[in-house]
Amino acid sequence: MKTWIALIRGINVGGRNKVSMKELTALMESNGFSNVRTYIQSGNVVFDKSIQSGDEISDLIEKGFGFHPAVFILSAEDLKMAAKNNPYDPDQGKAVHFYFCDKVPDKVDYELLETLRTGSEDFKLVDNVFYLHAPDGIGRSKLAEKMDRAFKGVTMTARNLNTINKLLDMVGD
Repeated sequence: MKTWIALIRGINVGGRNKVSMKELTALMESNGFSNVRTYIQSGNVVFDKSIQSGDEISDLIEKGFGFHPAVFILSAEDLKMAAKNNPYDPDQGKAVHFYFCDKVPDKVDYELLETLRTGSEDFKLVDNVFYLHAPDGIGRSKLAEKMDRAFKGVTMTARNLNTINKLLDMVGD
């Protein structure tokens, strides 16, 4: 059976949309998912089950936890390709962020992105992944805070390079 990765957007952030990974694992396993493994509390799930979209997991979370998050489904190959396409130093774990888009953006306001960017920040869009290098930290980045304005009609979820690397370890070769 094929291994998949679910990136759940906006859970356990700022005390909102709380989801216990242990309870999520049990919920998924009781609904036909197998080999369910999670990484940290921010909605990273590796599992085996044939799945077409994140709606099935969103619906389960709504039934079990009372809210309906966006869920991005990646194959192991998708995750490996996103890591391969990373244009930044692979040793910059916390400074490099992958923003997965629910679709390839039709139009991006690069002018706005440039006005938000500090001198140390850099970014690149490859297919449906926006890569942000923020060596001074993401918490202070105006680009990270307001970038959604440049991607109208696109839903995104972000993971840092350390998380991507851990998920790659979890899915194996």
